[in-house]
Amino acid sequence: MPTPRFIENVPVPPKLSIVVPAFNEAARLGASLTSILSYLNDRREQTELIVVDDGSVDETATVAEDAMRDPGRVSARLIRYEENRGKGYAVRRGLLEANANVALFSDADLSSPITEAPKLIEPILRGECDLTFGSRALDRRLIGVHQPWRREQGGRVFNLIVRLATTLPFWDTQCGFKAFRMSVCRPLIEAAQIDRFGFDVELIYLAHLAQLRLREIPVRWDHTAGGPLDSSSNYSRDSLRMINEVRRIRTAAAAGEYSEAISAARTASMVEAKHGLSARSHV
Repeated sequence: MPTPRFIENVPVPPKLSIVVPAFNEAARLGASLTSILSYLNDRREQTELIVVDDGSVDETATVAEDAMRDPGRVSARLIRYEENRGKGYAVRRGLLEANANVALFSDADLSSPITEAPKLIEPILRGECDLTFGSRALDRRLIGVHQPWRREQGGRVFNLIVRLATTLPFWDTQCGFKAFRMSVCRPLIEAAQIDRFGFDVELIYLAHLAQLRLREIPVRWDHTAGGPLDSSSNYSRDSLRMINEVRRIRTAAAAGEYSEAISAARTASMVEAKHGLSARSHV
C-alpha cells in the first residue's frame, strides 16, 4: 500500500474512486485490475481502487490481492464478505466506502474499457452533472462485440418496460459503467433497497425523482462472456426477476420509503448549484 501524501499533516483525499464489484470473477479480474491500475497511475493524482468480493466461492479474492499487491500511487483495497448479497449490494457497499467525491463503478470484465471513464467523470468534475452513466443504446456503432441475440433483445424489451413504468427518458439503464457525485448521491445510495440486477434502475429512478442532473453517455462496449447472466443462461427468468424489482421500486417510492433520501439529495444538489460548486471543490 503506498504511503499517502500529506499537506501540513493532513492526508490528501483521492480525487477519484473506482469500485469494481466481483462475484466468481477469478478468470477475468486480474487483467481488468491491471488495466485499471495502469489507467489510474497515469492520471498522476490521488486515486482509489476498491474491489468488492460479493461472496465468491472461487479465487476472486486471491486474484484481487495479487493484482493489487503493487498498486503504485493508487490506494487499493479489497472488501470481502462470505455471503453472496448481489451486485447491487456490492456496488453500494463500495460506493459508500469510497473516499473521493467522484466515484465510478465498473463491471469486473471491463466491457466498457476503463479509458472511457473520462466521458463520465469530466461532466461531474465540471459541475454539469450529478450522475452519469454509460449507454450502449445511444450509438450502437460503438459496440464491438454484441451480447447473445436473446440477451440483447431481452435488454431492449426490459429498457422499454422501465421507460413505461418509471417515465425515465433513458434508453440504457443497465450498462455497468456509472459515475456519481457522492456529496449529492450518497443519501440515495444509502436508501436504495435492491440488491440484485435491478439496482441500476433504482438509483437512476431515485436520482430522477430528486431532480438531479443526469446524463446518459454513449460509450464503447464489447461483450465478454462468462458473467453471472451468461452462466445462468435463463434470460427469461432473469428478466422476470428484474421486472419484479422494478415493481418493488415503484411500490416503495409510492409508499414514501425513499422520500427523506430524495429530499436530502435534492437539497444538496440545489445548494451546490447555487454556490457554483463542482466536484473539484470537494477535493
